[in-house]
Amino acid sequence: MSADRPFAGALKDAPEPPGVSIVIPAYNEESVIRQCLIAAIYQSVPADEIIVVDNLSTDRTVTIVQQMQQEYPESPIILLSQEDTQGLIPTRNHGLNNATGDVVGRIDADSVLEPDWVEQVQKAFMDPAVAAATGPVVYYDMPMRRFGLKADDKMRQLMLRLAKHQYHFLFGSNMALRRTAWETIRDEACLDPKDEMHEDIDLSLHLFEHDLKVQYLPQMVSGMSARRLEDSPRDYRYYVQRFDRTYKAHNVKKMALKAPMVVFFSVYFPAKLLRAIHTANSAQGVRRGGL
Repeated sequence: MSADRPFAGALKDAPEPPGVSIVIPAYNEESVIRQCLIAAIYQSVPADEIIVVDNLSTDRTVTIVQQMQQEYPESPIILLSQEDTQGLIPTRNHGLNNATGDVVGRIDADSVLEPDWVEQVQKAFMDPAVAAATGPVVYYDMPMRRFGLKADDKMRQLMLRLAKHQYHFLFGSNMALRRTAWETIRDEACLDPKDEMHEDIDLSLHLFEHDLKVQYLPQMVSGMSARRLEDSPRDYRYYVQRFDRTYKAHNVKKMALKAPMVVFFSVYFPAKLLRAIHTANSAQGVRRGGL
């Protein structure tokens, strides 16, 4: 019996993993919100709460979330409304401010988390030095998905090397931050009323200004849609140039950080073509299956 006591004591002394909230800003997301919530529900370690923040949606987004609450009453799905201002940042902020977990995940409504996402986030934040974390994404509506995941991971790790590990950038579709870190920067984070910047990079730079560590985790994987490729060339260019406008707002002049802009510009047309072919083939397969 005495041999068991040290083991029992070690279990008792082991630190509790942090509670994790998941925040999902949503505006007219009826086509994707259900799959997003299902992935957030079916986790190897459950989230403490799954918060959908609706921002004046005019479609069935709210109705679908309410249906999900009824279908999965044991799951901690919370529906909030942010009706004061149209925009991602105030909607995101409303969710982060209302989250109660020790760690707050922030994903998009088209994100589809890997089943161990919450578990990986918990493991990362067991290190008290980690203030925020982010990981790679797999584009689930593109061909060669696993190749795409490896390419995304390599690009993000290249970004770290180019920045000489000085800047670690969060990715809004797949990120988490300690609630205390959010409380440190929330009054400083840019509201960007003209919608000109990348809000996730803005958060990253505010964390950097407070010497709060952002950790990149290759095993913290989320799926997301490549629907950005449906933008016109003009709209896509404006989206990519958000990098530059965010850097300027923070007086960041490191030329190496322009690398993502080059990558995004260079892949637009070939990736758009690949997506169109993939979508057409998928639609053709559905029609054949229905015959």
